[in-house]
Amino acid sequence: MSPRKVPITIVTGFLGSGKTTLVRHALENAEGRRLALIVNEFGDVGVDGTILRSCGIENCPEENIVELTNGCLCCTVADDFVPTLEALLSRSPAPDHIIVETSGLALPKPLLKAFEWPDIRNRVTVDGVVTVVDGPAVRAGRFADDPEKVAAQRAEDESIDHDNPLEEVYEDQLLCADLIVLNKTDLLTDDEAASVSAEIKNSVPRAIKIVATREGRVAPSVLLGLSAAAENDLAARPSHHDDMPDHDHDDFETFIVEVPELTSPADLTARAQDVAKTHDVLRIKGYAAVQGKPMRLLLQGVGERVDTRYERAWTAEEKRIGRLVVIGQKGLNRDAIARALTGAG
Repeated sequence: MSPRKVPITIVTGFLGSGKTTLVRHALENAEGRRLALIVNEFGDVGVDGTILRSCGIENCPEENIVELTNGCLCCTVADDFVPTLEALLSRSPAPDHIIVETSGLALPKPLLKAFEWPDIRNRVTVDGVVTVVDGPAVRAGRFADDPEKVAAQRAEDESIDHDNPLEEVYEDQLLCADLIVLNKTDLLTDDEAASVSAEIKNSVPRAIKIVATREGRVAPSVLLGLSAAAENDLAARPSHHDDMPDHDHDDFETFIVEVPELTSPADLTARAQDVAKTHDVLRIKGYAAVQGKPMRLLLQGVGERVDTRYERAWTAEEKRIGRLVVIGQKGLNRDAIARALTGAG
């Protein structure tokens, strides 16, 4: 009798869609499962992993949370992902289920192809690919071009290149899904949520269940246990990048801004919102120090939506200097963004 394969759930979704919140909810409501987690971040400041490690969840101890930074999993499968997966599988006791949270810029299909590797194919199965969608962002048309308008523009000038890398990443994440989580529905009316759901269904060529939620609250009984064996179903998951030998992030860039102590969280919120208005920034996330506060301030920004909360105490070894990851399309004015975030101009 062959040994049981450990199921793996891949959680993907665009920048700021709410993947980490969804994963945290799953960890906190594990229903008796021993869970392990691999978190991949775009940039070397590990924000999402820090959030999840601070949960103190018995069913997913800190040593079962592995963070991979400074590289996309779909580009570093051999060097990073497979060794990490093998290390988790060798734990005693082994995890009952592993969750992989990809970066917001990741294409899930190249990662899915890694599960064809003989070294891991006999030990794990992809229980399902879960794509988290930011409902208000899609409603605002951030990723969906108007096909008729594009066709008209092409007819007027054939030299115009209308390829939108953001939209391609978003669509690839949808096309690979076994379950789509329409998140942040509390920021939509019922009619708006229904419209976004219809738009998603029209863009995916196969029947995919869409679960509407807020704050990533999806029961583990829905999220885990899809039994999709997605590694055996690659042909049904088309991608804009199927013909490309390698995937990279040439369309995007990321950099770190160090931020001195603030007088209040409102300072940083205002600065981040101003940067989002002025520059082509997709995401700002990281932490900062606030004068007179022993706790580290966590910031998560998606466009002009910026949230802050105190996360954990600064340790005695840490310098009270904030670090923010800025992610955007290629060509950002780094100096101007850094000045704005530090309050230097």
